[in-house]
Amino acid sequence: MERIFLLLVAGLLSGVVGCSDGKTTLTIQSPDDVKYYRSDEPLRLGQEFFNRGIYGTAERHFQDAVEKAPEDPVAWIGLAATYDRLARFDLADRAYLRALALTGPTVQILNNQGYSYMLRGNVGAARAKFSEAAILEPNNPIILNNLVLLNSSYNFIRRDP
Repeated sequence: MERIFLLLVAGLLSGVVGCSDGKTTLTIQSPDDVKYYRSDEPLRLGQEFFNRGIYGTAERHFQDAVEKAPEDPVAWIGLAATYDRLARFDLADRAYLRALALTGPTVQILNNQGYSYMLRGNVGAARAKFSEAAILEPNNPIILNNLVLLNSSYNFIRRDP
């Protein structure tokens, strides 16, 4: 076992330098040159805290995720949804716009924007976003459920003159 380890180490070290032109050339980056982030850790934590309803902590992790991977639409969507739950709709709109710039209008983004407008009480905008999402996926149960929820909340708040 120890011999196998030594052979592996020797093999790895032999790949560190090259001698094609007689000069020693490093083929591995210096640790100071590389920023290392544990893969998906901020995103995973953001999703975990969001699902537990701890939105302030989720926001910090999603913010960390978008800073480390600014081209990750999943992180932007998570950040936007978290801002919705914190009633920071101005920031949610900006995060949704960033996600849209990365992916275009997906079912998830349109549905989430509809839900965001529903939380704000903007029934017309919510219905428009849910309808756009339903065009892309007419039988999506989440979208259909959100339309039912929107209709029932609209009926609930209607008052007789």
